[in-house]
Amino acid sequence: MNFEAVLFYKNQMQQSGVPTQAGDAPSGSYINDSQRSGLTGQHIRDYTVPAVKGFFRSIALSHGSTLQDTLRLLTLWFEYGQWGDVQNALSEGLRAAPVETWLQVVPQLIARLDSPRAGALVHQLLLDVGKQHPQALIYPLTVASKSTVPTRMQAASRVLRSMKEHCADLVQQAVMVSEELIRVAILWHELWHEGLEEASRLYFGERNIKGMFATLEPLHAMMERGPQTLRETSFNQAYGRDLAEAQEWCKKYQRSMNVKDLTQAWDLYYHVFRRISKQLPQLTSLELQYVSPKLLMCRDLDLAVPGSYNPSQPVISIARVESMLQVITSKQRPRKLCIKGSNGKDYMFLLKGHEDLRQDERVMQLFGLVNTLLVNDPETSRRNLTIQRYSVIPLSTNSGLIGWVPHCDTLHTLIRDYRDKKKILLNIEHRIMLRMAPDYDHLTLMQKVEVFEHALEHTNGDDLAKLLWLKSPSSEVWFDRRTNYTRSLAVMSMVGYVLGLGDRHPSNLMLDRLSGKILHIDLETGTHPT
Repeated sequence: MNFEAVLFYKNQMQQSGVPTQAGDAPSGSYINDSQRSGLTGQHIRDYTVPAVKGFFRSIALSHGSTLQDTLRLLTLWFEYGQWGDVQNALSEGLRAAPVETWLQVVPQLIARLDSPRAGALVHQLLLDVGKQHPQALIYPLTVASKSTVPTRMQAASRVLRSMKEHCADLVQQAVMVSEELIRVAILWHELWHEGLEEASRLYFGERNIKGMFATLEPLHAMMERGPQTLRETSFNQAYGRDLAEAQEWCKKYQRSMNVKDLTQAWDLYYHVFRRISKQLPQLTSLELQYVSPKLLMCRDLDLAVPGSYNPSQPVISIARVESMLQVITSKQRPRKLCIKGSNGKDYMFLLKGHEDLRQDERVMQLFGLVNTLLVNDPETSRRNLTIQRYSVIPLSTNSGLIGWVPHCDTLHTLIRDYRDKKKILLNIEHRIMLRMAPDYDHLTLMQKVEVFEHALEHTNGDDLAKLLWLKSPSSEVWFDRRTNYTRSLAVMSMVGYVLGLGDRHPSNLMLDRLSGKILHIDLETGTHPT
């Protein structure tokens, strides 16, 4: 009740626009925070402090999942942690709470590592977690240490330096593995292709010369540092001279402000871009000896297999990384990676570049909370209503690992294969729509709906239903799969609506061929909890 009271008074005072009295703030420096929070000192003492103490008590007495209580506690901490009474309650609770409590909210803690209101306590808590569970912290801290926000980068680096005092090898291995996986996730060819495309858009589309230089300068700096692998050496030999000459023309422009110099530079950039564009479709596999010899040499590390750490189980460390990576033929060209664990098992991952997976990580965290609620309710538990999850391990702000889910295909792939076998055009619905309305794009909304309904009336639309039936060995299996499909789709439709998850289409909805459950991927468009 205290937590609800805090939220109630905060909303009430913010809606009324009544500023908090300066005398209620814990000190003059917190007057602005106090006004923004919408609570008086009396509210803090009567509701916030008891709520903090209550959550710590609930966490201590709980025998099941404490994620919901922990997230609510963090909400109070990060919102009101600057108040002296709240800070005292937090310090007292942190000393008594088991360190394992915080393993489930490491992303939230690291996100607030540089917070002026909560940073000091968060820093100390992460030091305590790092001493007892370094494997749980090492990957997210390595990401934070590469942050473009100087204060966060420095704070994360301080925690890493502290961890080096008791597990130096682990920190060194984590930094090396992280850097090498990032190198493999986005090759120089891809970095330059993406960079030149963006720079071209900024210059020719927006006439933003400053933005163009900001995009190109890090790429030229990378070239000046020199290649470290055979693949990078090959790129340097093929394109290094042209790119260096283009850079000289850019520098000449910065001195002369003569647009002809930029034109000369872009003639060279375009030549490089066109050659790279022809090479990229041939990128179907990667050998570690050419793209990351350091990863190939990794043997029997102390570092845990990404996403495998469980404080109550023995650590499954990296025994080695398979030498060949398959490149998936999609727009971003993710790599299929296999890591051999110390337990002898193979752990498959999708190594993705060009994407920030930190939000996907938070969404998976929320799915875990939803699953806890569904399992604890007798009705939803009886119906086996759960969300299928997978591990998400960010490596940087634009790359990361996603746990490979076996036996899954996208709905697009399944429907395409089915229609190919049945000699049905893949885009038959679209063709019918264009036949009825060749100027479809210029129609009004209601006219488009009418054309769409016409296409539905003239096609069966039962591809998935037929698929589930044809691929099931018995009617019993078919019934189970159909039930799982319906229920998993319904659960994710509900949760996706609450999240605001959009951009759902057949290429980011997957079907588990064995269970029939629906799995959602590419969740970066969703919102996420604090």
